[in-house]
Amino acid sequence: MLLIPVKMPEMEQNSRAIKLYYTDREINSLLADIKTDETPFTKHYNQSEDFFLKLKSDFSVPHLPIHHDIKKPYPEEHYIKNLRLIIKRIIPLAPSLFRELTYFFDPAEILRPGFFKLYKIEDTHYLYIVRINLLYRAQDDTILEKGDNDFNPAYKTNHLFLTANFIPLNSVEVDEGKIKSFLIKETISQTWIGERGRGYFVQGIWMDDDLTKFFSKLFLPPGKRTYPFYPFVCKYKTICQNVIDFSSSGRRLKLPYLHRTIQFLEPKIKKIQQELKNTDFSEDLNVFKELKEKIPSSWYKPWENIKISVYLNSQDQKEFQIED
Repeated sequence: MLLIPVKMPEMEQNSRAIKLYYTDREINSLLADIKTDETPFTKHYNQSEDFFLKLKSDFSVPHLPIHHDIKKPYPEEHYIKNLRLIIKRIIPLAPSLFRELTYFFDPAEILRPGFFKLYKIEDTHYLYIVRINLLYRAQDDTILEKGDNDFNPAYKTNHLFLTANFIPLNSVEVDEGKIKSFLIKETISQTWIGERGRGYFVQGIWMDDDLTKFFSKLFLPPGKRTYPFYPFVCKYKTICQNVIDFSSSGRRLKLPYLHRTIQFLEPKIKKIQQELKNTDFSEDLNVFKELKEKIPSSWYKPWENIKISVYLNSQDQKEFQIED
């Protein structure tokens, strides 16, 4: 696998491209100084299936603005100053999460700052993106100072909510030596099925969740239950990989599994979509059984050691701990 170092600026996304506008030298300097893959945290999901790290101690989050004009591709000085402070506090608690990554600013997601790295296998580029969620959560966080309609409360917590995914790319657009955007490889033509309900109660119906279950169950050992973790997910109209091993070596080890999965599924995607348009996912679907028979047993090994334990947190709410 060829690893490509990248020089950066920021992000806006649609179904086809993730564009880069702005990055921050001070934050990237903090990230570049990380020399360890230590993981001094445990990995969990809450009952809403949101993933988080339980850190060994609290970190505090100062006031952050709730709103930002998406037409402005650059952050306000107050925001970026406080974000630098937050990242400086989190890094010692989760160094592996940020190692070898670059920060990007997304004007549409200011409370979910992002970090990324570009990889390549054969002729395909893959974008690794981590987004940490800094939105205040009443059941997980302790308020230090109240917020208002414009600013998030200042709070402390030892729960770091995040998402981490590998995304396949068609190409990387470069202008004057700088990366301008990543063009996503859309392997799925359409995930929208239709609508249900009437008037104000109309709801859209998508097959994203069913595709996620299909992709994941196909490559999990028969009978293996990993809910709420799914190794492969339908996002951006393509097949992405959920990452829970955040070490730099762990990422490199797991990425080839996504490359192999896409190569295996791509010729069958239309057939899979067609079947899921008419029914919910089931392991009894003909196309699922047909493909499952073709999976070599060795392809199950990456997921054999995943363990999910269920417990009640301090509010008597169900949570899940995941070990791999």
